[in-house]
Amino acid sequence: MATAKKAPAKKAAAPAKKAAAAPAKKAAAPAKKAAAPAKKAAAPAKKAAAPAKKAAAPAKKAAAKKVAPAKKRTPNAAFMKAMTPSAALAAIVGASPLPRTEVTKKVWEYIKKNKLQDAVNKRIIKADAKLKEIFKKAEANMFEMTKMINEHLK
Repeated sequence: MATAKKAPAKKAAAPAKKAAAAPAKKAAAPAKKAAAPAKKAAAPAKKAAAPAKKAAAPAKKAAAKKVAPAKKRTPNAAFMKAMTPSAALAAIVGASPLPRTEVTKKVWEYIKKNKLQDAVNKRIIKADAKLKEIFKKAEANMFEMTKMINEHLK
């Protein structure tokens, strides 16, 4: 795949800018020469102040980090809404309405309690009789599991 080369359009504009700026620079040159002795006298003072600035810089960075407090996350209302599980799912999590997050936690508790995760690949869940009603197959990926559980919530 070949890439297109950019056209040198800006190069033509650059010499025109330099030509316009040249007379202004020549007029400013004598003023710079007059200011040069004053700068030389101020130079030692700047060098002495430089170490003080460097020492103060880390303190400012540390203070900046402390100033920003961590924002507290607000829960998503859609996840916190109580959902009624189907009869098949109620056999695992209970019949009372629960938020999606709690349903997922209870299903994971059931899976771990009954040792239904594959020993080698922990992402695979081996369904027992109760989970087969929800998964509709013998094995399911943990990412597919939430999709299948959502079908059993109203």
